[in-house]
Amino acid sequence: MLLPLPPLVTIVALCHNHARFLAAALDSIAAQTYPNLEVWLVDDASTDGSPALLREYAARFPAWNLLLLPDNVGNCRAFNQALRRSHGEFVIDFATDDVLLPERVARQVAFMQAEGPRCGVTYHDCDLIDEQGGHVRFHFRRDEAGRPVHPRPAAGQVFADVLSRYFISTPTMMFRRSMLDALGGYDETLAYEDFDLWVRAARDWDFGFQDEVLTQKRLHPQSMSRKAYRPGDPYVASTIRVCEKALAMCRTPAERAALAVRLRWELRQAVRFRRGPEARRLYAMLRQTGPLRPLDYALGVVARAFK
Repeated sequence: MLLPLPPLVTIVALCHNHARFLAAALDSIAAQTYPNLEVWLVDDASTDGSPALLREYAARFPAWNLLLLPDNVGNCRAFNQALRRSHGEFVIDFATDDVLLPERVARQVAFMQAEGPRCGVTYHDCDLIDEQGGHVRFHFRRDEAGRPVHPRPAAGQVFADVLSRYFISTPTMMFRRSMLDALGGYDETLAYEDFDLWVRAARDWDFGFQDEVLTQKRLHPQSMSRKAYRPGDPYVASTIRVCEKALAMCRTPAERAALAVRLRWELRQAVRFRRGPEARRLYAMLRQTGPLRPLDYALGVVARAFK
């Protein structure tokens, strides 16, 4: 008697100029121990030879789906195009400069099933690696034997947590499709997806944390954080837009206070890099979260002085 297959898991492998890391990433999909995968290889108009490599893997694994986009549309739109074509009960957004450890999907599905249907997102610890694949550190603190020494990260209702601080390693997430459907996928008007997804998902869905290392995240010298608020930063407008969404979603003084923590940090960065219009928008939001501090008033004065 044949046993029923476990739930279908969709892996959306998103590539944009990842040619030098692509083989390691795709080999890690092929090495998964989980038996029921739907794979979408999506190239967002790469110019470095990635499409040819993706064609090779699609030929080697005929069950995998290939989507070569003629124009660069950005991560949010590229992911949504594959999401709309896919069918998995659970979904992984997988950047093809990262690596999935062999038990990643199997362990995460088992965890999400145990958490129950209100758990829309699970995340876990990861091994941060350099461009050559060497270990740099873990996302959460661990001792020399690899045992966790960190306070347990937030789980369950985490709306206030995602407003106030960064703690989720994006490549480690698995989504429940019903949650993505309810949210309408990623917001395609934004330049990046994770902060917005955390905020919208955490409002009504539980998050689950696995204290395991199941993913390798590759670090790059030109990370998003190094570009923040510098001239030409493509992400700052999206960050402010998500903060505006979050303010509208806050229901309690505690949630507004949590958002104020993030707004203060963003406001300091905007002032530091003399981004006047952004600083003024952030200050206006901060005023709506609750009582201001003396430094808040000072930053507001400086923000008004910039062009």
